[in-house]
Amino acid sequence: MRKIRLGFLNTHPIQYFAPLYAYLNQSDDLEVSAIYLSDYSVRGAQDHAFGRVVKWDVDLLSGYDAHFVRGASTRGESRGFFSTVVPAVWGEVRRSGLDALVVHGHSPAAQLVGIAAAKAAGIPVFMRGETHLGLSRTSVKLRLRKLVMGTLYARLNGVLAIGSANAAFYRAMGVPERRIFLTPYTVDNARFTEAARLTREERADVRRGLGVADDRPIVLYSAKFDARKCPQDLLRAAAQLNAEGAVFQLAMIGSGALETELRGLAASLGMQNVHFHGFVNQSTMPGIYGACDIFVLPSRNEPWGLAINEAMCAELPIVAAAEIGCVPDLVKQGLNGYTFTAGDISGLSAVLRPLVGSADGRRKMGAASREIISRWSYAEVRQGLRMALASAGLSTPRQSLAA
Repeated sequence: MRKIRLGFLNTHPIQYFAPLYAYLNQSDDLEVSAIYLSDYSVRGAQDHAFGRVVKWDVDLLSGYDAHFVRGASTRGESRGFFSTVVPAVWGEVRRSGLDALVVHGHSPAAQLVGIAAAKAAGIPVFMRGETHLGLSRTSVKLRLRKLVMGTLYARLNGVLAIGSANAAFYRAMGVPERRIFLTPYTVDNARFTEAARLTREERADVRRGLGVADDRPIVLYSAKFDARKCPQDLLRAAAQLNAEGAVFQLAMIGSGALETELRGLAASLGMQNVHFHGFVNQSTMPGIYGACDIFVLPSRNEPWGLAINEAMCAELPIVAAAEIGCVPDLVKQGLNGYTFTAGDISGLSAVLRPLVGSADGRRKMGAASREIISRWSYAEVRQGLRMALASAGLSTPRQSLAA
């Protein structure tokens, strides 16, 4: 039996997805390719949220078959539904020879072109998106959502849920349980776990690079400096702990529109223990996690939060806003971290307090993080995809032999 030809339609090569495609392509039953609308993440282009040109320094194209739609070299970041229509997707999908197509999300419009092309060619099509019911939407969008989304999902062969909150959204939109398949939102666990293991000397070197010359615990923020991520809330919570005499360092990794404001806020709060390190590329991030002690993501309106996955691979305890999409699956209150209500600065400082004060607590919670994330990996994604493909009549050799 030949391999099933599985394609993914995405806006551009994404640092979290490309290694997944390479992993899947190593399977004895899958032949994986990706259709990209733009190559801006490979050639380097302006990233609006980071506020700078970004070119990822990890390999985004090896290990699977990558195809770029005509005009990809001139397209930049997709911003808005109609920003990237790309009629050429129609022909690309129709000529692909795929057995099944996975489309990532509802936007931009080119994704819907891909769905239409697949349906016209008789290719089973699945959607993998990020949304959940906790994300804020305008009243108009809320009124129209079930009608529009329900109609769209009914025309698909199934949906690929990235986690519990995402699956609940699909159910609310009327998708029956038999057409929802769990394909966990993951990072390259193997790479992050291995690269985060540092010797004592390596750890000290990375910490010095962050501006920390002592052994005080480092609380880490690593995300874009934009309003949705709420980095200012962490600064204010850290200032409260400083006033109580808590002993720790705070590393702020990232860039974006709020950077000047954040530096000014830290100065106005008299914070001597905060270190701004700027944008850090993918190859360097695992070592940063390995050199720090606690990871905090205070976001509101956050679809998932893959930085939490990364930090858990490095055995860090997690402090996260309860509304973040990954929290129901990855952050277990009191086991590998704590949650708080987004925007509650006193609540954030309250859950940070026991972690900065207990090395033993950090070790235990970090070990729990590593155990949890070990079961949230590419292997589980492949299992979910195999189940989805089988539901569309595409049994893999492995499944046929098992039967």
